[in-house]
Amino acid sequence: MEQLFPFISDVGFPIVVTLYLLHRIEGKLNVLIETMQTLPSKMKEELSGRDI
Repeated sequence: MEQLFPFISDVGFPIVVTLYLLHRIEGKLNVLIETMQTLPSKMKEELSGRDI
């Protein structure tokens, strides 16, 4: 058990930073997914609005 505490203190900071970055990226990925899902309908609207 005594050998576990130095390992946690050494590895703890990178784990916290990784979890923080994953949390921030998750929100941006959700926006990206939503944008990609609405893109085809927006492209259809744009193309149907043009007179060729």
